[in-house]
Amino acid sequence: MRTHESEEMYLETILLLGGKGGGVHAIDVAGELGYAKSSVSRAVGLLLGKGYISVNEADEITLTESGRAKATDIYARHRVITELLMRMGADEKLAEENACRIEHVISPELFEIMKKFSKNA
Repeated sequence: MRTHESEEMYLETILLLGGKGGGVHAIDVAGELGYAKSSVSRAVGLLLGKGYISVNEADEITLTESGRAKATDIYARHRVITELLMRMGADEKLAEENACRIEHVISPELFEIMKKFSKNA
């Protein structure tokens, strides 16, 4: 994993896959993101080292409390940004694609402004 963005992308993906039911495995994450399993395995090791995930004997990936909190925050940013972009006239696909990029680089201050605007709009 090279960037903070990648870390967030993995955590968000694990959160969403886990919400579908069943265990999350590295191969599931690889398939969802379109990455090689070796890249995901490396990322899993780094996320384990940071305490964001745990892996059981069946190689199922689970978010730790801190990992879940971070992933939930990332996903909240994604939802708010997607909604705002669609309100501005973007179709769903365009809004989703761009929200995925924006959510990883937006400052906390600007995101708070967007959340307030979203609630008031």
